[in-house]
Amino acid sequence: LAAAKKHGSEAADAIVAHGVSLDASVRLGKLESVEHSESMDIGLRVFVGKGVASVSSTSFDAESIEELAKRAVAMARTAPPDEFARLATTDQFAKTFPDCELLDDYAPDADVLKAWAFAAEGAALAVSGISNSEGGGASFHRHTTHLATSNGFSAGLTQSGFSIGVAVLAEKNGAMEVDGDYHHAVHHQDLRTPSAIGTRAGTRTIDRLGARRANTGQFPVVYDERVAGSITRHIAGALNGNMIARGTSFLKNSMGKMIAHPALHLSDDPLVKRKSGSSPFDGEGLGRKKRVLVEDGRLQGWLLDLASAQQLNLAPTGNASRGTGAPSPSTSNWIMREGKLSRDELIADIKQGFLVTELIGSSVNLITGDYSRGAAGFWIEGGEIAYPVTEATIAGNLGDMLRHITPANDADQTRTTICPSLRIEGMTIASA
Repeated sequence: LAAAKKHGSEAADAIVAHGVSLDASVRLGKLESVEHSESMDIGLRVFVGKGVASVSSTSFDAESIEELAKRAVAMARTAPPDEFARLATTDQFAKTFPDCELLDDYAPDADVLKAWAFAAEGAALAVSGISNSEGGGASFHRHTTHLATSNGFSAGLTQSGFSIGVAVLAEKNGAMEVDGDYHHAVHHQDLRTPSAIGTRAGTRTIDRLGARRANTGQFPVVYDERVAGSITRHIAGALNGNMIARGTSFLKNSMGKMIAHPALHLSDDPLVKRKSGSSPFDGEGLGRKKRVLVEDGRLQGWLLDLASAQQLNLAPTGNASRGTGAPSPSTSNWIMREGKLSRDELIADIKQGFLVTELIGSSVNLITGDYSRGAAGFWIEGGEIAYPVTEATIAGNLGDMLRHITPANDADQTRTTICPSLRIEGMTIASA
């Protein structure tokens, strides 16, 4: 910040990110790799008049920082005017910093991670019918960021993370199927056991054997909990302040209106303890709080950073996210309220339909809401799962889908995007 001021910036913010990680991967009972990495990145954003520029570097010596600041100021002087980008004012900065319990002091060594990876893969291979493995892995990381602005904000946070995953294969009548399981947690005590992860990976793979093509027509579709969050992430994209300010969201004129079935309730909560999306301040230093974006089907707000809020003449919402570049609006912990029915109860009255457990590719137009994705899963007949399905396409329009949506009660509360299984009526299904 001092270097930016020296070279002529009128205002600036800087962010430093430091990360360390340790990963172990195995395949068929043999160690494949152990990798340790450490990175340090710096980002600088400067304001000169109405010109703004962002630059980043991995060099931290005095000469490099001077050159970084000099280059940023020169870029800002030639940049096109930006009427909306600005720093937060001092009254907008976070004043309190609630503890979100983002740091686990435990740091596993390579032997621990190898043991987790071997145990996960071993449990998956032990499932009857599993014939091969794509490998298992376990990892640990610790990431620290610190944000400072030229008008007085300075704060940072450190977050830990642990993960285990495995994918295995099975074969029937010459057809190969692959599936897996993965889990991530901020604290290692919240991580599912390697054996549970492996067993579920193996069971999921066996369940996919003998897959057929889907029927063609309009049917109810049930998104399994493991993929249902993709629907809510599309909604978050349509509520992004940049999309709204540009007029490129199918929800741009829907504030205060019913956009979904009354069962739909979506909130953004950055203060949930032990969640990787949590933090007491956003990427511009604003304080954060829980917000309801869709309440009982009615749209209540947008996801805004300072620039999009300025453009829309609204108050910022503390939803700025950033790496070492410029901030942009995003969710923190994106949560759909659960319904009252289990997934099995959602399925029980479906004469014919599709339970989706995997989504492949994407053709989703947030300007129009048009939706089309490849999918695999299971065909439903008479309220029960009948047989596995592969190479299907599901299509609809997000606006229509939201009005015909029913949530189940099975959300995985350990995720950052928390969403239960979802039933959506009247989608178009075709074999790929």
